[in-house]
Amino acid sequence: MSTRSARITGTAFLAAIVLLLPLAGKLKQARAAGAAGQQAKTDAATTTQKDQTDLSVTVYNSNLALVRDVRQIRLQPGVFPLRFEDVAASINPATVHFRSLTDPAKLSVVEQNYEYDLLDPQKLLQKYVGRELTLVRPETDSGSTRWVQTKALLLAYNNGPVWKIGDEIVTGMGADSYRFPDLPNNLYSRPTLVWTLENRGADAQRVEASYLTSNMNWNADYVLTVARDEKTADLDGWVTLVNNSGAAYTNAKLQLVAGEVHRAEQARGVLMESMVADRVAKAAAPQFQQEGFSEYHLYTLQRRTSIQDKESKQISLLTGTGVPVEKYLQVEGQPYYYRNPQGIGNAIPQSVMVFYRFKNDEKSSLGMPLPAGTVRVYQADSKGGVQFAGEDAITHTPKDETLRIYVGNAFDVVCERKTMDYKKLASNLYELEYQITLRNHKDGPVSVEVREPIGGDWDVVNSNFKWTKLDATTIGFTIPVVKDGTSTLDYRVRVKW
Repeated sequence: MSTRSARITGTAFLAAIVLLLPLAGKLKQARAAGAAGQQAKTDAATTTQKDQTDLSVTVYNSNLALVRDVRQIRLQPGVFPLRFEDVAASINPATVHFRSLTDPAKLSVVEQNYEYDLLDPQKLLQKYVGRELTLVRPETDSGSTRWVQTKALLLAYNNGPVWKIGDEIVTGMGADSYRFPDLPNNLYSRPTLVWTLENRGADAQRVEASYLTSNMNWNADYVLTVARDEKTADLDGWVTLVNNSGAAYTNAKLQLVAGEVHRAEQARGVLMESMVADRVAKAAAPQFQQEGFSEYHLYTLQRRTSIQDKESKQISLLTGTGVPVEKYLQVEGQPYYYRNPQGIGNAIPQSVMVFYRFKNDEKSSLGMPLPAGTVRVYQADSKGGVQFAGEDAITHTPKDETLRIYVGNAFDVVCERKTMDYKKLASNLYELEYQITLRNHKDGPVSVEVREPIGGDWDVVNSNFKWTKLDATTIGFTIPVVKDGTSTLDYRVRVKW
């Protein structure tokens, strides 16, 4: 080859190198970008409570709550995992629903997992089976203690650890502490929802996760403060909300559902006295707005509130003042009159029950549907104090219905009963005569409602007080008893069955 040809060839080779160098750089950058993209797809994005923009909690009075958690997060394009932390430990995974509020058509869920294998010392040791860690043990020599570190391979952890130290298999060796080189990927510090998402939309989106959780419940508690004359009362209602769901709900919209919500009977997945008087005096105006919801009632708190885990919270529900009440005494006969206990010639004592009743209507300063709960009754004494008088449970009570509160048995009004006669007239025809004696030791007259159950085909033969047929199996009397006086009811019935 001539010198001229060699120069031309060398020049062409150098020019090719100059041209190829930028292209090689671009190829290297493209490969690096591709590797980074693959790494981004495998690394899970994480969202916590810090990303939360809205939160609402609806609690049912059946140990159930619906949580709606809205967060503003950044999403990468394509298919990738998302870790959704700070959810309830008692979540029902089958009820979880995830959606985008920004662009729902372009964000879809490919797979959903609930990770509840939580980090604790025992779980950490179990996850380290087959791996090496450091045992730290104290050794005492001449009155001084030094800490000895030993590398050991954990072979098994069933009823206790089995170690391999050097060439020996060791059991029963304890350690003051263990040192782990790293944290396993399949242990979580808190319950976490993990979604595999496919994003074809924007990288910044508002998303909502909703789910049902157990271990949240509420009930209503009422304080009925009866005036000294027992003609009027003040009624204060309180919501008692208990949260044991394993999560806190900060600055949440709170709604309560009252009613018997039906739930399928099947496996639901892994469900993880002076003070009262002061409370009555300081009760605030109602904070809940009530509305009908399906066949239930929905109570919405008109402000946001925070519900901590392992917390019992009370919120004012209603206040009614000057509610007209009626106190009455009642005696109820045995459920089976033909099985009366025998007194062997002696009268049989019977309780005289004490009730208050009032109507839940606007005229009585009420009129709100009252959720089921406990009514505790207090009454003013002669010194101006308020004393506990008894309590009773009520069921869900619509407006314009009458409530009947049983507070206990009368002390100064005594009732006794006798079966005075029992006569068989035919194979299926009988006559029975009863005597009910009422004695009043109070400072004033009383009136006692007597209700007697009667079975079969019956008729009253005679009675010394006016009687009323209350229903097919009940006869009623109203018996007045003067102060320090006695009234005796005698009635005879003929029964066919």
